[in-house]
Formats: sequence, C-alpha cells, structure tokens
Amino acid sequence: MNKSESKYYNTSHLMNQALIELLNKKDYEFLTIKEICKKAGVNRSTFYLHYDNIDDLLSETIENLNKDFVACFNENERDITKKINDDDKQKLILITPNYLLPYLNHVKEHKVVYQVSFKHPTLMQSIEKYNYLQNKILFPIFNSFNINENERKYISAYYISGVYAIVNEWIKGGCKDDINSICDLIIKCVRPFQVEP
Repeated sequence: MNKSESKYYNTSHLMNQALIELLNKKDYEFLTIKEICKKAGVNRSTFYLHYDNIDDLLSETIENLNKDFVACFNENERDITKKINDDDKQKLILITPNYLLPYLNHVKEHKVVYQVSFKHPTLMQSIEKYNYLQNKILFPIFNSFNINENERKYISAYYISGVYAIVNEWIKGGCKDDINSICDLIIKCVRPFQVEP
C-alpha cells in the first residue's frame, strides 16, 4: 500500500467509524455531513473527495463491515469456489450454524448500521453483488445437485430473499431474539437440498 492509498484508507476508516458512532446516537435521516466530518476530524472538502453523499459513505461502511466479517473465517472456509468442485456435497451446504452463527453475531454487533441498510435495500444488495452470488456460488452448487437449469433463478431468489427476510425481521426487533433460535429458524425455513447418502 503506497502513501496515498494509506491516507485514503485512514480517512475512509475515520469516516466509517464516525458514521457508526453517530448512528448509535441519532437516526440516519437526520445525520449531516458536517457532523460526520466533525466526528471524523476531517473537513467537508475531504468528505467530498471520497463520497458524493452520506449514502455513499453508508454503502462503503457496509462493504467494509462485510469484508471484516469474511476475513474472520479461515481461508478454507472463505473459498467456497474450491468446495464447489469437491465431491463431498455436504461441504456445499452453506445454511449451517458454522456459517450462520458468526454472521448473526456480526449483524447483532453492528445492528445500527444494518438497521439503516435494511431500510435502504439498494445499498445492501446491489445487482452486481446479487449476480456474483448467484452466478459464481449458487448456480454451480445447484449444478452439483442436478437442479433443473430453468428453476435455478427462482430457487436462488427464494433462498436469498428468505434469509434476508428473517434477518430483517430480527433486526427490526433490535436483535433481541436468541441468536441460536434465529439460526435454527433460518435452517428450518430455508432448508438446503438434501444430500442422498
């Protein structure tokens, strides 16, 4: 990382942290660029070098939180694409406590940011991210399970929307319900295709 990249990363980190701290005290709709800059210790012109508006900052903050979450897994757990080519179909089942519990804990830890992002779904689920998940992970997994090609886009939409809906309801309730119960509920509602012995 060169000096300018390091400076950009540092400013980005300060802005992300300022946004998170302010969201713990104030509704997103009432935040101003001025108070974000003050909290981050940067001037408005620096803000506008990085972002067009607060939505851009929120989008980046969510992206960085997601990257931090993925980095918590070891390399083998992160590289789903390697598992897709594996003969052991059990490794392709992603709706398990091993993946869900860390995710739900991460969401709960950063619930104020996720509450805002779920109110602004265009920031949370861009078309590019959805297409990547669908084309690079879900469709190859469905192929391994011999799922009819015409049905894949529908099953993919149901799968993603189902998990999204449950997590969204949990967040709306302030993440008060037990994490293990939410994990079990997701597994129960979004049952992965059974692997034949």
